Amino acid sequence: MQSEKGRYSQPRWGFTRWLADAGPGVPNDIRLALIADLYGSLPVFAAGAVNTVAVAAVIAIREPTAPFILWLILELVICLSRLAVLVVAHRAARERRPTPTDLHLLLAVAWSASVGFGILISLASGDWVVAMLAALSAAAMVGGICFRNFSAPRLAGTMILLSLGPIVPGAALAGEPLIYIVFMQVPLYLSAMTVAAFRLNKMLIATMRAERENGHLAHHDTLTGLRNRAGFVAALEASAANGKPFALLFFDLDNFKPVNDTYGHAAGDQVLMLAAERLRRALPETDVIARLGGDEFVVLASRAGVEQALAVGQRIIQTVTMPYQLAGGVSATVGVSVGIAVSPEHGTEAEELLAVADAALYEAKSEGKARCRMASATTNVAALRRLTEKATAAAVDRGAAA
Repeated sequence: MQSEKGRYSQPRWGFTRWLADAGPGVPNDIRLALIADLYGSLPVFAAGAVNTVAVAAVIAIREPTAPFILWLILELVICLSRLAVLVVAHRAARERRPTPTDLHLLLAVAWSASVGFGILISLASGDWVVAMLAALSAAAMVGGICFRNFSAPRLAGTMILLSLGPIVPGAALAGEPLIYIVFMQVPLYLSAMTVAAFRLNKMLIATMRAERENGHLAHHDTLTGLRNRAGFVAALEASAANGKPFALLFFDLDNFKPVNDTYGHAAGDQVLMLAAERLRRALPETDVIARLGGDEFVVLASRAGVEQALAVGQRIIQTVTMPYQLAGGVSATVGVSVGIAVSPEHGTEAEELLAVADAALYEAKSEGKARCRMASATTNVAALRRLTEKATAAAVDRGAAA
């Protein structure tokens, strides 16, 4: 699960890792997506920055004293620094380079502390117009902090505490008994908004997990855990788009039907699962393995030419044809035949390559099974004929339906 905006780096420093931690048991791809959510967009950031800088500027004009001028300078420096970090991070994420996540998080905390500092000095000034402006601005920011940063509830809680918490000591310094009610209100508000951030975070992670599982089911075979046709075609199209050579190995299990007929479908399913596990162990992780249906499998071997593809085919035959020990002490043996197509020699489109490898598999079986067959001009012609016949039949069906 990767953000559409790009890939953002996990924080590396101890404090920032603690701030952004999503809790135990969260998969790494979801953690990365949660980090991406913390960056938000430039317009959202600009709205908050303009608000706090404007309030600090207006108050500094009304009260041109050292504390308020210092607050305005802090707001300008922090907001401009956050803007620069956001621009750099968005560009780095799009280019798949490391992003300054640690600095982004620290600046967010510093901005909250600056807002809290403004509230403190505003209440201590005794100017109730200034105090009202600062308090209203901070209260308005708290909602945005919670709902913009609940991907990291610890960060949201820390920012809320730093931005709004100083109202309590500020009220004490103001010396106005009427506003001592904030001693009760602020802790309740802080705890409620922090709890809300944690609950929203749990809901978000649960939604991401469901999306992750649904995406996995949509692209993987439920029996073997390998990719299904949709997942394989997606990987094949991605490899073709890279423009680098690769091989496609299409194979099915010889003598699989007798296993089903003799021992039942449960035994057949066990053979398919064991064969899939053997393939995972025998082939490198960079290769994509899929079950297209029944006893048909296909492997996408990245950066493989003709010789490498033939070697992979022989490894598949040796791996799959070893005897299988099934439940109940039953022993079963199946063979495998492999048809191979290499890109770009035999095509670049997914359906075209699958058809060519399928035609090569047909030739391998006709020559005696348990062997590899590299696609040739003959298989290319046969594959193209099958694709043409299929397209013609589909057009006839559409015409009849119309």
